[in-house]
Amino acid sequence: MKELDRLQVLTRVAERRLTRRRAAGLLQIGERQVRRLYRAFVQDGAAGLVSRRRGRPSARRLPAATRERALALIRERYADFGLTFAHQKLTEEHALVLSVETLRGWMSAAGLWVPRAQRARRSYPPRERRACLGELVQLDGSEHAWFEDRGPRCTLLVYVDDATSRLMELCFADTESTFDYFHATRRYLERHGKPMAFYSDRLSVFHVQARDRAQGGPGLSQFGRALRDLNIDSLCANSPQAKGRVERANGTLQDRLVKELRLRGLSTPAAAEPFLPVFMADYNRRFATPARVAYDAHRPLLPSEDLTEIFTFQELRRITAQLTVNYKRGLYVLEDSVENRRLRRTTALVSEAADGTVTIRGNGHLDGVFAWIAAQQHDRDAARLANPKVTLRAKKRLRAAASSSASSAEP
Repeated sequence: MKELDRLQVLTRVAERRLTRRRAAGLLQIGERQVRRLYRAFVQDGAAGLVSRRRGRPSARRLPAATRERALALIRERYADFGLTFAHQKLTEEHALVLSVETLRGWMSAAGLWVPRAQRARRSYPPRERRACLGELVQLDGSEHAWFEDRGPRCTLLVYVDDATSRLMELCFADTESTFDYFHATRRYLERHGKPMAFYSDRLSVFHVQARDRAQGGPGLSQFGRALRDLNIDSLCANSPQAKGRVERANGTLQDRLVKELRLRGLSTPAAAEPFLPVFMADYNRRFATPARVAYDAHRPLLPSEDLTEIFTFQELRRITAQLTVNYKRGLYVLEDSVENRRLRRTTALVSEAADGTVTIRGNGHLDGVFAWIAAQQHDRDAARLANPKVTLRAKKRLRAAASSSASSAEP
């Protein structure tokens, strides 16, 4: 394109429609360079404007022996190495001084490296739908500007039945947190009952990689522990394509739900919550398919399954000889009673609710809710509220817990 621009300008110079000074300004070169180019153009025509360096090897290129040695080492020792890793080994182990981009060109020309854009994409064979409703429910969170520029950006938690593609539950949340999924899943269970299994991605809410952080075994998160207590299987997909039904539903919701909210003038999650059941009914009427087996696999909740207790953060802590329990940098002092003295040096189950309420259970029985003395608790909460490192969500929970405690203390 640069040479074509020069051809156009010099043609106008030759036709005396443009001065050489003006041509130098248009081409952003000096007048001397314009005179040289004009002489070449008069002598050889358009071919005289072609750069003579084209097709000639660079004077700064590396020797051919270096190229052959690098490719030979890669074929012999680093055939399955990535580009950056192979460059690291050639530089550190064999003292070959070259850039990554130079090595990329050499390996591409030799067929040892295929650019990502040219690689054959992995194929994902289709998975047959489950047979009946409630056998498998896919869930996912979709962060999007659901209210466009009228409201805050938030996340929509989506529950889709695998057998029928029905929307089973929609819930707006600030983020994909464990307590948000606790809230949405509780609404699901109270509305439909317990499905056989939930199918999700490998978000830390559903799957924990570190063995020492997992509750009750490797890979079991707080959400997974709650599903285990409810006798619901928790399955984690290894790729987005594996849970394609909920992924495709997210795309449809980001188109249709956004426009429906705009037409109704809904601008906040609180205002949009009453409309979600109406939207789900219309969506299911249009897009849901009948199951192969006309059977609902949802199971009713048992009387012993207390969702308020199950959907909490639960951790095991040891009760010391001084009847204290350490939890999240806080010290909880148990009442010095005969019953509590029997719990010394035993294990207690500490449960934390969404509003910050902490409950301590010993030997499987509720021994009470223990907190700091009122003044100590007030000072601790005030210090946390003044700490800039504490998240806004945590501060909101602290204020809500303080207000609820004050209202319950009024006569």
